Amino acid sequence: MSSRGSLSPESRGAALEAMDGGEFDVVIIGGGVVGSGAAVDAATRGLSVALVEARDVAAGTSSRSSKLIHGGLRYLEQLEFGLVREALHERALMLDRIAPHLVHPLPFLVLLTHRGWERPYIGAGLALYDTMGTAFGRGRGVPRQRHMTRTTALKLFPSLRKDAFVGAIQYFDAQVDDARHTMFLARTAAAYGAQIATRTQAIGFLREAEHVTGVRVRDLESGRELEIHGRQVLNATGVWTDDTQDLAGERGQFHVRASKGVHLLVPRDRIHGDTALTIRTETSVLFVIPWGRHWIVGTTDTDWHLDKAHPAASRKDIDYILEHVNRFMSTPLGHEDVEGVYAGLRPLLSGESEDSSTLSREHIVAHPVPGLVAVAGGKYTTYRVMAKDAIDAVVRGLGTGVPESITDRVALLGADGYQARLNAKEAIARTSGLHVARVEHLLNRYGALIDDLLELIAVEPALGEPLAGAEDYLAVEVRYAVTHEGARHLEDVLTRRTRISIETWDRGLRAAESAAALMAAPLGWDEEQAADEVAHYKARVQAERQSQEQDDDLSADAARLGAPDIAPPVQAAS
Repeated sequence: MSSRGSLSPESRGAALEAMDGGEFDVVIIGGGVVGSGAAVDAATRGLSVALVEARDVAAGTSSRSSKLIHGGLRYLEQLEFGLVREALHERALMLDRIAPHLVHPLPFLVLLTHRGWERPYIGAGLALYDTMGTAFGRGRGVPRQRHMTRTTALKLFPSLRKDAFVGAIQYFDAQVDDARHTMFLARTAAAYGAQIATRTQAIGFLREAEHVTGVRVRDLESGRELEIHGRQVLNATGVWTDDTQDLAGERGQFHVRASKGVHLLVPRDRIHGDTALTIRTETSVLFVIPWGRHWIVGTTDTDWHLDKAHPAASRKDIDYILEHVNRFMSTPLGHEDVEGVYAGLRPLLSGESEDSSTLSREHIVAHPVPGLVAVAGGKYTTYRVMAKDAIDAVVRGLGTGVPESITDRVALLGADGYQARLNAKEAIARTSGLHVARVEHLLNRYGALIDDLLELIAVEPALGEPLAGAEDYLAVEVRYAVTHEGARHLEDVLTRRTRISIETWDRGLRAAESAAALMAAPLGWDEEQAADEVAHYKARVQAERQSQEQDDDLSADAARLGAPDIAPPVQAAS
């Protein structure tokens, strides 16, 4: 079995030892998509890299998006042509080269509600969207727009109300499991030499006069404090950007405002359709997106000033989404149809008084003090450009002699050989004894690294059985999440390495004990520790459910904070 890029308990321990008192070209704070992408960019330029993350890889915004890799139609309407062009370029790279095992084309219907002007208006925008997209090489892999009558659209999506729209236009974007993609970025960075440690919180900066020379961190698992020396430090903490800047005694040259986006999951049989939907509302765009045996419906776009680690969805948020989607559904959805709920925070560059729905998704890179670079803003799709720009700024601080970025040509782990393994899925099913549907499931989550999991099953056949309480997943996926994917706690597995927490009616409660048992041996848990993990997870689920019954953000936040973290962050001091 390949250990290249493994985020194992042993690799975390080795990373902490290398970090303690060591000096790196760049120390990155933040294990979201931008921080992990920056680690790939820096490591593939030959720089020495240390990355610390206070919680889990993708624990914040990067696991709570709409799961789309897209140009952003609403940004086209706002005349942000550069942002759309850039995002479509990145979409093409991910589909074709960087992550074809994780990013897949997805058809959408834009519903038209006005006769006459709307079809040519939306059609012209989509024509420009197609032109920008195909200019980057996707060609027929993502087909061009197709105009449809209401009758044709209803054949594709029978659950639509006939009187709610007058026609539709089909276009294509792409879908991704954001948390898994971010985890693969971190693993790829590790494969190129980056030292990565999760549950390791930055609590202060090292200084020489006005120059930042490193980071003081605390291992939240042991309480041990370390000093990591860095020729440059990169703040890639998303919605926590201002908080991290405070550690340096600097407010920085920009501010980040958090905007909350809530999504619902409903079972696939509650809505009958063969494509995703794009629905324009008064304040945002509503998506209805197929997701395995489920639909993702969202999102909202409202200011959030409360706890950043656990943004809470209120009953008001859920009502808003249901109200707007039901305007178009022949059979309305109710609260009883909602299987899962998740809320995330968008890091928007903030001015003085803008509404969150109008704040820019452009990103910015700044050098607030010598030795410290900060990157913020942007959108998930353009993470690679943000990472490149951030490391370009780091390189300017390092001096000459560092190569240019090559991440537009670096495939993530699991990408090379994926298509060949996908073509051989029936042969893999015969030799492994797994059903071909299981093989396809594994290929679209692990790519060519499927062989790692098959080797584990060959040694321990019980790992090839479905996970008790969450039968869409195999037991081996839980074990592999610990041995190779950096999972340290039960929540990491049930909410990010898998999506059991939002894909099951009980939010993963029935799967919790069986998953904890599979995690115990590689993490060295005794029975008491395993039971504690299960208890913390159950409390988390209860708190989330209670928050979703509250009428406003303040009450929802208070309810959600009723469940403490298993490894809570410390109060940092500058």
